[in-house]
Amino acid sequence: MGNDRIDKAMIHLLKSSRISLLILFALVAGAFAGLAHADTPEPGVRAVGDPPPTPTTPQAGFLTSPGGSPEALAPPAGPSEPPLPPHPTPEQRLAGLTLEQRVGQLFMVAAKADGSDAGTVADLLNNHVGNIYLAGRSQAGLAATASVVAKLKAAISPAASRGLPLSVATDQEGGSVQVLRGPGFTPIPAALDQGNSNPDQLRADARQWGSELLQAGVNVDLAPVLDTVPSPEFAPSNKPIGAFKREYGFIPATVSEHGNAMAAGLRDAGVAPVAKHFPGMGRVRLNTDVSANVHDTETSRTDPYLMPFKAAIDGGLRWVMISNAYYDKIDPDHAAPFSSEIMRTMLRTDAGFTGIIVSDDLCNAVQLSPWSVGDRATNFISAGGTMVLCADTASVPAMYAQVLQRAQADPDFRKSVDAAALTVLQVKAGK
Repeated sequence: MGNDRIDKAMIHLLKSSRISLLILFALVAGAFAGLAHADTPEPGVRAVGDPPPTPTTPQAGFLTSPGGSPEALAPPAGPSEPPLPPHPTPEQRLAGLTLEQRVGQLFMVAAKADGSDAGTVADLLNNHVGNIYLAGRSQAGLAATASVVAKLKAAISPAASRGLPLSVATDQEGGSVQVLRGPGFTPIPAALDQGNSNPDQLRADARQWGSELLQAGVNVDLAPVLDTVPSPEFAPSNKPIGAFKREYGFIPATVSEHGNAMAAGLRDAGVAPVAKHFPGMGRVRLNTDVSANVHDTETSRTDPYLMPFKAAIDGGLRWVMISNAYYDKIDPDHAAPFSSEIMRTMLRTDAGFTGIIVSDDLCNAVQLSPWSVGDRATNFISAGGTMVLCADTASVPAMYAQVLQRAQADPDFRKSVDAAALTVLQVKAGK
């Protein structure tokens, strides 16, 4: 009864004051508005697993400023997707990725080993790029390198790649091609000197070199070189390999035995080796990095110099790098990174390779200067390539945008993108 009197009194007060009623209504409405605002992501932030946004600019995923320079721009927010199962398969991982994220897994971009461009690289990683390699030269040592890698990993938004691991590579061949040096990194002899050691000892040494890389956060080594230079006399004329003693020897059997001992030691340490430069750079004279119109006039589809690569693949190798040269007896009309004959027929069919086909540098190589950077990326993926390696961070937005646009417009190209992304996910999962 006492409560009835209180209720009647409140009703009387409300009836006698329209102002009170309006205030009550405003308070309730304000509370609901606050709740709605709390569930809205900040501009430019997208939840993990969100579907791709509708493209609004030619470089979807990147913004071109009024001055024309690419700036990182996270995709807009969208409705969240169901979470992945506790232990997703690569196929389930792929199904949970947006097209933007799938395209990002097909890029490996340079990051300066000293960390001086970490901000630029972090922007690319937050626009879905899924792989980097430490470039240049560093004498800072293992701890400093580990700090650079850790900072880059920490800068990645979980939404950028939906939690996929970052492949971190470098060129740690030995001799003049050893990016990481200083305290904690063992000086590595040139491959030609490695070829004079006992293969078992070389494998043990490579396991040590690989363990140093892994401690620094590097899980992929762009080595060994499995190119065969025909003779010591020709070596100085072979500008990309022989002139720097990057070959393990002068007959395929020696190259295979010692190069694959190096690869096995890296794998023992938990680092993925990358055999290069298929189908071989030991017979050319000019270096594709600094010269154009570089041709190999001898290597054939069944060449004995392919043996070291085939042995590596048969041994479980999961990464192969493609040369940038032309191969006149194989596919005279297409440079190797644009040749389906070399990648699909020779590597996939003839050699039975199912792993990642990574390009040599597609961005700064003078050999590829006749093509736009965007065409280089789409041509490579169309021909059967898996991962675009780019030494110039400024070129990545245009390459990424063209791959994304074509995948949106061309169903056949989209299938190539999806197949390549699945291959990357399988290799990252240890498959």
